[in-house]
Amino acid sequence: MTPSPKILIVGGVAGGASAATRARRMNEQARIIMLEKDAYVSFANCGLPYHLGGVIQDRAKLLVAKPEMFKKRFNIEVRVRHEALAIDRTTKTVRIRDHQAGTEYTESYDKLILAPGAAPLLPDVPGVRAPGVHTLRNIEDMDRILSQLPSVQKVAVVGAGFIGLEVAEQLKERGLSVTLIERGGQVLPPLDAEMAEPLRRELLRHGVELISGTGFTAIRETNGKASGVVLEDGRVVAADLIVLGLGVRPYNQLAVNAGLAVGPAGGILTDEYQRTADLDIYAVGDAAEYRLGTTGLRGRVPLAGIANRTGRLVGEHAATGQSATAPAAWGTAIIKVFGLGAGIAGDSLKSALKRGIHARAVHITANHHAGYYPGAKSFTLKLVYEAGTGRILGAQAVGAAGIDKRLDVVASFLHFGGTVRDLAQVDLAYAPPFGSAKDPLHMAAFAAINDLEGSAPLLAPD
Repeated sequence: MTPSPKILIVGGVAGGASAATRARRMNEQARIIMLEKDAYVSFANCGLPYHLGGVIQDRAKLLVAKPEMFKKRFNIEVRVRHEALAIDRTTKTVRIRDHQAGTEYTESYDKLILAPGAAPLLPDVPGVRAPGVHTLRNIEDMDRILSQLPSVQKVAVVGAGFIGLEVAEQLKERGLSVTLIERGGQVLPPLDAEMAEPLRRELLRHGVELISGTGFTAIRETNGKASGVVLEDGRVVAADLIVLGLGVRPYNQLAVNAGLAVGPAGGILTDEYQRTADLDIYAVGDAAEYRLGTTGLRGRVPLAGIANRTGRLVGEHAATGQSATAPAAWGTAIIKVFGLGAGIAGDSLKSALKRGIHARAVHITANHHAGYYPGAKSFTLKLVYEAGTGRILGAQAVGAAGIDKRLDVVASFLHFGGTVRDLAQVDLAYAPPFGSAKDPLHMAAFAAINDLEGSAPLLAPD
């Protein structure tokens, strides 16, 4: 490859920004241009709900880096309000619209990195685009919600996944009346039902009205703006403001129109270096597909961590022609809901069984550090493993403290293919303020080994 490649990046948030800065660090001669169709690059999209709730009071703290910083520190040219419209793979050019100037132009590339992200899912129901109906994906979305809040008393949040729960919590903390609507039978659907149950109780304890087991068929409009959510069972949930948290769909049309393949879930198909079928075009972030650790297949993982890590690898490969291969994605995720945290790494029991794996699971309820040391708080850990081999498949945890480090340990074992026997002997840091001599992870591994050896029966959780 040329020693001074021209690298064009479409998308300037997690994956795109990480690719740009790594490319610069690895190649001082490369010309790097990053396009972003919105007004902001490299912002903390995971922090948006917490500015809504006032936990993060300074809006500027969400703006991790500005175009001027990219230019001054990294000599990277950032063009905001510039949207990539079409790729010509034959001439290696991209047609671009400058929304500020209202003009179009073409830009050539040696290497092209697609990091356009994803868009919130909007169901095809009446009223879904009415004033007062919002999604939360970027700074502009957040600003629109904030501008309406002074006149809002009742909020309906549709979808009890990660974003829906965070928004419901934060708007309730602002003193608003909040109704959370979830079509499935539980909140936080990736978790097994009994692990999500404490979150349901926590929501109710803090005054969030929860409606589960029914979807919605329309948004009711009054005087030209949204005034409620019409449920499948005919009920209407009155609301001054409605936030939809129904998942995301990848921005893949640019790739599809260029003849690049996408997978069943719509993510751009890539190889082990995140290259598309055109080896001069890469894809990362929410629009791309990754190798899934749970299945070994390619799939979408719309999470910030994997986008940033693979963006770094892609930037290096585009700048130098070599890099490590992209690791498997395990979907490790965590959330705070009022006084509880909950999270998952790898498979739940239901997802493992659905794929035909002979999976087993143990539950451990324990204190997050030594019980005799002041301030000990209880949490529950569920460890999922393969019958016979003891290979760790995943874990879930829910409780008031200590769940993050246990999930991170399990995520490490997933990455390296560890077993419950390995986990039983891992040497963890211990002092009474931080843990127990036999950590809850050890206890879960001991119970799993007993199950595998048939020396003790499994007990179902209460």
